[in-house]
Amino acid sequence: MDAPLIIAAPSKGRLKEQVEAWLADCGLRLEAEGGARGYMGRLKGLAGAQVRLLSAGDIAEALDAGDVHLGVTGEDLMRERPGDLSGRALLLRPLGFGRADLVVATPKSWLDVDSMADLEEVAHDILARTGRRIRVATKYILQTRAFFARHGLADYRIVESGGATEGAPAAGAAELVVDITTTGATLEANGLKVLSDGVILRSQAQLAASLRAEWTTFQMTAAQTLLRQVEARAAARASATLTWPEPATGAEAVIAGLVAQGASRRLNGLLLPAGDLAAAGQALSRAGLGPVTASQPDFVFESDSPGWNQLRAKLRP
Repeated sequence: MDAPLIIAAPSKGRLKEQVEAWLADCGLRLEAEGGARGYMGRLKGLAGAQVRLLSAGDIAEALDAGDVHLGVTGEDLMRERPGDLSGRALLLRPLGFGRADLVVATPKSWLDVDSMADLEEVAHDILARTGRRIRVATKYILQTRAFFARHGLADYRIVESGGATEGAPAAGAAELVVDITTTGATLEANGLKVLSDGVILRSQAQLAASLRAEWTTFQMTAAQTLLRQVEARAAARASATLTWPEPATGAEAVIAGLVAQGASRRLNGLLLPAGDLAAAGQALSRAGLGPVTASQPDFVFESDSPGWNQLRAKLRP
């Protein structure tokens, strides 16, 4: 029996709910084995796959180690793992949820500090006056170091945070923080502000593939099926169809113009970007076609699959 494609999905919280809703929308219902608290599962609609339910941090680690083939977790967690991400994993698809920004935040009382350049000056001044480096509380050590290096900031030391990072300045444990924020409300409540150029990463949930896992032909075929399905659903959400009952006599010029703008022909109809729907429908009706009916497809399967092409190219010896 062929070994299954192993997919890691979040085991709890809001991200778990969002991933399950996304999969269900793609026609792939996640079913936990052993009841609601089970930590294994399967995707109804995708044969040959096994789901492991893990924390978001453990998913990033499992992708890194090659213990799973595919997983959904935050981009911030993937980029915080040691080593070049491009050699460890492939980010196949941003999912539009689980959004959070990794930011540099300083006390609001630092009125003259608005940018990383200002922060560099303050850090240098503190070192000159006190002989100590400015302290930065964070869980995101690798990304903090890389970002500060890009901005030429060297006079600092990291205080690794194990709890509520945003409270470190008020507690006297650090002068500033690098942390994840979604609305900024927690930073605001702790008297902190985000620097104008202090956004390190605009993170969101990503469908990622491990480049360190062992991939068989069977597992790659299952991955291709999954990728084609989620891409087809995403294409459908961004598309619409216009149809009419009779041959388009006299409206060929209008149809050709819409095709030139990105629509594609269907039998007595067009598939086009959803945002062009109203203008295209009116143009066709003015050309004498009608009634022109609009609808949205459930899936749009193309002959090509960008995600599969990327993965295949990375896995090919």
